[in-house]
Amino acid sequence: MMTVQRLDISDARILIAGARAKAEEIGVPMCIAITDDGGNLIAFERMDGGKVTSTHIAIDKSYTASGAKKATHEYGEVSQPGKPAYGIASAIGGRLMVVGGGLPVIVDGAVVGGIGISSGTPGQDQEVAQAGIDAFLAQL
Repeated sequence: MMTVQRLDISDARILIAGARAKAEEIGVPMCIAITDDGGNLIAFERMDGGKVTSTHIAIDKSYTASGAKKATHEYGEVSQPGKPAYGIASAIGGRLMVVGGGLPVIVDGAVVGGIGISSGTPGQDQEVAQAGIDAFLAQL
């Protein structure tokens, strides 16, 4: 059996569909971004009603999750004043996101890409991102 080593456009469509379904279920139109293991954008969808300002945020959440191989909310916890990663949010020209909603996509223990969601609360964004990952993993 061949395993996923890096997300491709077919994988991205599954991730987006799973995220969109959850966003529709909770009634929050979202911006959904999928990146490969190097943080490069594969696919993006702004649902009707998704915030225009959330476009770049979703992309940067996915970039952070895949490129840094860490969930964005984990950076949020360690980047507060007095914490070890304080100031990291200004790294990489401000692209490193420290707000929930960006999750690495992990297959067989390896990060193969990322998903970034924005337009809701950080908790809603994270819930929708996880739904995208759950839909993708169910297809493997």
